[in-house]
Amino acid sequence: MIDVFAGVLARGPVREAVGDRAWLQALLDVEAALARAQARVGLISAEEAEAIAAACDAAGYSAAEIGAAAAKGGNPAQPVVTALTARVEGPARGHVHRGATSQDVVDTAAMLVARRALDLLLADLAGAADAAAELARAHRDTPMAARTLLQQAVPTTFGLKAVGWMTALDAARARLATVRDERLAVQLGGAAGTLASLGADGLAVLRALAQELGLAEPVLPWHTDRTRVGELAGALGEACGAVAKAARDVTLLSQTEVGEVREAAGGGSSTMPHKRNPVASIAAVACARRAPGLVADVLAAMEHEHERAAGAWHAEWAPLNDLLVAAGSAAAWLRACLEGLEVDAERMRANLALTGGLLMAERVSTALGRTLGRGAAHEVVERAAAAAADGGRPFADVLRDDPEIRERVGAGEIDRLLDPAGYLGSAGALVDRALEAHRMLGLAP
Repeated sequence: MIDVFAGVLARGPVREAVGDRAWLQALLDVEAALARAQARVGLISAEEAEAIAAACDAAGYSAAEIGAAAAKGGNPAQPVVTALTARVEGPARGHVHRGATSQDVVDTAAMLVARRALDLLLADLAGAADAAAELARAHRDTPMAARTLLQQAVPTTFGLKAVGWMTALDAARARLATVRDERLAVQLGGAAGTLASLGADGLAVLRALAQELGLAEPVLPWHTDRTRVGELAGALGEACGAVAKAARDVTLLSQTEVGEVREAAGGGSSTMPHKRNPVASIAAVACARRAPGLVADVLAAMEHEHERAAGAWHAEWAPLNDLLVAAGSAAAWLRACLEGLEVDAERMRANLALTGGLLMAERVSTALGRTLGRGAAHEVVERAAAAAADGGRPFADVLRDDPEIRERVGAGEIDRLLDPAGYLGSAGALVDRALEAHRMLGLAP
């Protein structure tokens, strides 16, 4: 990430968790765990394993030097092994990287980096979902206009809109947690996935390595089976989609002409002193929009030849890392947005009245349909709505002036039918049900 854009596109803790130092430490953590796993199996002594592990501190290495040296062998594991071996003294030096191939180390390090980043990302997704839940509780019955195709449709509640954000975030978080807990696995297959250099101890070392790192133990080495990485990318993309939906709603509701919500810490303009831009939601959308292309890049790199890919594996590294940053940043921005979101219930009520009652046409049609029939009622009310809109008259007046409507519904009943607060259906019950599901997931504050 270019530093000049990092304040917007690399917000939150995930950026550092997938940075140069984090990757270097993860590569070294794999080498330390590999040595300890072999000691547990009895291939090397505990003292030799600890001598290797003692040299696996990223503070003693230069990520820039490792990166430059990676060009020679085509991956960063080789210069890490060279530098690590030079720092280990005595007999232990001969056991550095024993039984592994470069892809084993890089893939396992990628799983470690992803797991550490996901812990942070999941915390921000949970914070955003909790903030949405609090908004829903506070505005369970606050009426507002629902909008379909960007036009007012029928009444809804802000509570229902907020729990819609919440449930999507909860679903995305649940999927990411499943990927973290079940699909991030160690990689150990040796030169071509047979573990031949470890002899009869290969599977025992694999199991011990998984235990050392707290990662899943795969059935097979997955050098050219990239479904784990694809699932990770897909789950990150889903999370970005859930974030983008909520953030986009906030930007639309924040428009001057709408004015139903505003961010507590809006941003200014370089030329217009009056501006209070919804920076957090805008930035969340910007970060989330990077995800689809990055997901596509990761999925496009899944085609690996035979037992080791010639280029596709290498193509996977950067987009996967960038995707973690994008998702982490989007979640952090949305959390900041929702935790400080201010809701203007009065403006919502005023906007409900903008059309003079037209958004209650469905309710009038339903009432009229009891005696006139659904199709005929729809046509009658549609004509009345068009007359109100074209003539600039209140919908209520047009309805009262129509003898067919007045005869079947009654003039006094029209005011009741046009009250938005009386046409919220099961909105409140749906909010309650969603909040209970959120609580049962253990995501509530």
